[in-house]
Amino acid sequence: MTNPYDDNVISTTGYTGQSPRRWFGRMIFIIFFIIIAGMYALHTVQTPSPVSIVSPTSVSLEVKPEPVTQPMGSLSPDELSTIKIFKETSASVVYITSLAEGYDFYSLRPLEIPRGTGSGFIWDKEGHIVTNFHVISSASKISVTCGEQLTYPARLIDADPDNDIALLKIDAPPDKLIPMKIGTSADLEVGQKVLAIGNPFGLDSTLTTGIISALGRTIQSENNQEIHNVIQTDAAINPGNSGGPLLDSFGRVIGVNTAIVSPTGSYAGIGFAIPIDTVNRIVPRLIAEIKTARAGLGIRSLPDSILKQNGLTGAGILEVSRGSAAERAGLKGVYKTWSGIYFGDIIIQIDDMTIESSDDLVRAFEGKQVGSDVTIVFIRNGKKMQTRATLQKIAAR
Repeated sequence: MTNPYDDNVISTTGYTGQSPRRWFGRMIFIIFFIIIAGMYALHTVQTPSPVSIVSPTSVSLEVKPEPVTQPMGSLSPDELSTIKIFKETSASVVYITSLAEGYDFYSLRPLEIPRGTGSGFIWDKEGHIVTNFHVISSASKISVTCGEQLTYPARLIDADPDNDIALLKIDAPPDKLIPMKIGTSADLEVGQKVLAIGNPFGLDSTLTTGIISALGRTIQSENNQEIHNVIQTDAAINPGNSGGPLLDSFGRVIGVNTAIVSPTGSYAGIGFAIPIDTVNRIVPRLIAEIKTARAGLGIRSLPDSILKQNGLTGAGILEVSRGSAAERAGLKGVYKTWSGIYFGDIIIQIDDMTIESSDDLVRAFEGKQVGSDVTIVFIRNGKKMQTRATLQKIAAR
């Protein structure tokens, strides 16, 4: 008899005749496979591909908060006044650069050595510049830079070393020259506001403010002469400010900045300015004497520093011009032989005046006329000697 549950029997209706237990197991496997496949498909659809889909955060721009600023209020009347004064006067303040003559004792050639910088201000439309004498003393070449950064060669017209005032001149078009307004120093008061404009440490057009700290001070000039009635101020004055103007609150020049008291050489709260009344007495006289012939010997002097380095004082002669009064008097400058280079004559006395520096030599001829005779005492090779010279006309310094 045929077993109806035999797995090998095939029904004519197409039924395979499999056992219910095996059929149920296969159905469970198929359902599990469908569930796993569905979960995988769902995961694939929901997870973006790093190749085909770009993350929105990778292209978004970072939004930064805008800075918060407060609207500007009105400037105080004092600030507005200071700004106005600077704008009106800064173009009248100049930047001065000086070169000094040196000497190369190996090649016997003159050298130009940067000596320093300073300040000054325009006096008139003719190109006269007022500054300190110590800014340009011993300078062989001077240049002046004006407010529009135009630089001109300058020449020394004359000077008053005792009051540390020098008068320069530049050949600039009148429309480029804006003279300073000149005030008075006779009615100044301690405590009133002042402004200083100059070029400290070579930084041009620098403005500092302060007050008048004291009046009637006395300081020494570069040649150790006393300058009286000097203005003391706490407006910051540093190296390079020398020769620049000290202004009052009306923008008028009331002094010429000239010195500071400081153990370090930088601003320490005490500065001095030569009163404008002194300057206003000296400068017109220097301008009036431009055409006055100056008397001299016709020599070039050695820098005082070279003499000092060798323990010597006086006015050393570097070079004697041909046909000059010095040559006719038998004076000699620096000379060179096969054995070395030697000092020329060192002038130590003119008439009754002792000469200890080249500045002394310049002062010895002030007031003397061209054609007048002087007695010259000098040192040559360690020996004191004497000669007479008839002074000649020389160019203005």
